[in-house]
Amino acid sequence: MLSDSQDKHLKPCPDQQASQPETARRFPVWYELRHVCAQTGARLGTVHTPHGSFETPAFMPVGTQATVKGMSPEELKSLGAGIILSNTYHLWMRPGSDIVREAGGLHRFMNWDRAILTDSGGFQVFSLSDLRHITEEGVNFKSHIDGSRHTLTPEKSIEVQNDLGADIIMAFDECTPFPAEEAYAKRSLERTTRWLERCVKANRYPDKQALFGIVQGSMFRHLRRQSAAAITAFDLPGYAIGGLSVGEPKELMLDMLESTVPLLPASKPRYLMGVGTPDYLIEAALRGLDMFDCVLPTRIGRNGTVLTSKGRMIVRDAKYARDFAPIDQTCTCYVCQHYSRAYIRHLIKANELFGMRLASWHNLHFLLNLMEKVRQAIAQDRLRDFRDTFFEAYGY
Repeated sequence: MLSDSQDKHLKPCPDQQASQPETARRFPVWYELRHVCAQTGARLGTVHTPHGSFETPAFMPVGTQATVKGMSPEELKSLGAGIILSNTYHLWMRPGSDIVREAGGLHRFMNWDRAILTDSGGFQVFSLSDLRHITEEGVNFKSHIDGSRHTLTPEKSIEVQNDLGADIIMAFDECTPFPAEEAYAKRSLERTTRWLERCVKANRYPDKQALFGIVQGSMFRHLRRQSAAAITAFDLPGYAIGGLSVGEPKELMLDMLESTVPLLPASKPRYLMGVGTPDYLIEAALRGLDMFDCVLPTRIGRNGTVLTSKGRMIVRDAKYARDFAPIDQTCTCYVCQHYSRAYIRHLIKANELFGMRLASWHNLHFLLNLMEKVRQAIAQDRLRDFRDTFFEAYGY
């Protein structure tokens, strides 16, 4: 829980009191600040993109390979998703960004007419471990599909993202692992800054695709400050915080957020990468972050775990074999209105795709609905109270 002194630290700065749309609109994606929670300093806003607007704080479902696993675009819309994330590395490897470009871009290729963000591909490449080698030029790696050799550079990452045609594209950065030595983290963030300059120069469509820079620095406050100063010196449409939620203790992550968020421009969207558990979403929103993404809801759903108002439920467990109640009796989603725990358990135990779909559907609804409740709590200046009540019920 936050102390009174921490809460005071999170009060809005003067320039947070009103947005500056006339300045921001010179970018293809711009942020409109609508309200600041008097209780916490959390932001309620709207991000405007060439493919529509979405309210923030917002959770972005992950459609790694041009699909959110198990879900159709129409179903995602029915859940209220205003933006999804797709993966540069995977789409470059298969089917190829040239094919997506020839199809008219990612929106037409996957029949999604709302906003899309593509990551840079860096996280996936760095995850290849012994299959990759980092140089100043970029990263040499072997494809996880066929073992073929490739080099992902800042220029190549932007080229692929330009082909994909997403509304928001991410700069190519070096993903620092945890734990990391201070000297390595410093070299890494400085390389990330140099790579950002190359990304800016490589972006062929700055009037159509908004390039976000990424703040790194591992778990060192002074390095986070150094990185934030360097990255925000580039006048970009938005900024992300990377290198968190990578295995570090929760309190350390929150400390890094509190050290970094105040250094990011209040007039632009702030994106915390790779976060999707309910507690992290609420805590990050409370600290002034606007956008989040994670594969968690569909990944755990496929494995038979669902999110409920009272915590996680492993619905595939034997004790639910004759439980004919919905996943969550307080939930209004389509799944909870029509299907029982026993039926979903049966499908998942039988390895039926429909069971995985239903669990994923419910989990996505849970997180998207949670963010709607977070936005309502910000508007009513009671986000801290909402957090405390939610955490008590959830079992945190």
